[in-house]
Amino acid sequence: MNLSAYIDHTLLKPTATPEDIIERCKEAKNYNFYAVCVNSCYTILAADELRKSDVKIATVVGFPLGAANTETKICEARQAIADGSHEIDLVLNIGFLKTGLFDIVQYEIAAIKEAIDDKILKVIIETCYLTDAEIKKASQLCKAAKADYIKTSTGFGPGGATEEAVKIMLNEAGSSLKVKASGGIRDTATAQKYIDLGVSRIGTSSGVNIVNASNNEQDEHTY
Repeated sequence: MNLSAYIDHTLLKPTATPEDIIERCKEAKNYNFYAVCVNSCYTILAADELRKSDVKIATVVGFPLGAANTETKICEARQAIADGSHEIDLVLNIGFLKTGLFDIVQYEIAAIKEAIDDKILKVIIETCYLTDAEIKKASQLCKAAKADYIKTSTGFGPGGATEEAVKIMLNEAGSSLKVKASGGIRDTATAQKYIDLGVSRIGTSSGVNIVNASNNEQDEHTY
């Protein structure tokens, strides 16, 4: 299996420098990762670095708390697309979800999907803060709002992807919604576990290590 094709090569640290982003883009090209995932201030830089490659650009919006107002998120998403992004990773408003303001949550997701037209929208539901019932409900709202993906985590919360959460999300996703596992995925075995469960994308800052370890393991089996 080609693990590289599943990986969103991610750098979202607040200390990330332009040089760090350039290096991350070089790695993405060298390893044929699916996408590079960056904060919106670096979308233009990533677009410039990846212009002559097949690597996509995913930009986070409302990151990492999801608590910006809807119009702010729409503006950030539109600007990211204008700057060259192919995908938006939107942080859902967690407080609204937990309060039961489901109509507002769904409206926001749908409004941002409409704003970015045919570009890919992934919605980060930050499962570490949610009960199983809330994970199920969040997945249903994303599906109803015509998002393309539901995603486990920002990587900035107290926990990342779990097998239990991913199974709930996959069960709700059906055929119209894909699942991205992210947060705490640092080794080949963990990445492979989620792919075997049925996720379509892996978000990680450890893509190089994951792929190298996988390649080394395959080489060992050839002897």
